[in-house]
Amino acid sequence: MDTEAPRDEPIRFNRLRRKVYVYRFFHDGAKPFSRTAWGVRPVAYDWDDLHAEACSLYGPMGTGGFIETVTLAVLKPGTNEVIDRFLFAHEIHRGEMYWAMAQLFMQQGPHALPTFPYVPRDWNNEDVSFNLARRLAPKVVWPAEMDLESRTAP
Repeated sequence: MDTEAPRDEPIRFNRLRRKVYVYRFFHDGAKPFSRTAWGVRPVAYDWDDLHAEACSLYGPMGTGGFIETVTLAVLKPGTNEVIDRFLFAHEIHRGEMYWAMAQLFMQQGPHALPTFPYVPRDWNNEDVSFNLARRLAPKVVWPAEMDLESRTAP
């Protein structure tokens, strides 16, 4: 399972198209050994249909079991009906920060974002990792037409 999941599940924000592109990994827990039950499904959503949700719950874990996440819900246009939902961040504080930066980028553009002291990490070039499963996992490969659409203006 660890070597079949992609190295990363990136999200691309295209301000000019008002779209969000998500590289989603899916698996079926009922069929853990089936190759057809695992894979990648890149999808595109309209920015106006996204809504951030903060969740916290307790689970039976060795660390106490308190889990906080921020997910993005995709709403049916004009309603509050959730069509899809995907993970955005593992901690509520980090999720709030990322969501605020995404909103700032989509409203004002890249010049409104803060400057970062380090270059962004490219998970596909992480060959020095000590995590063997991450080194063996497939690299992120966007479909050609979605890759072009997510990087260009309409």
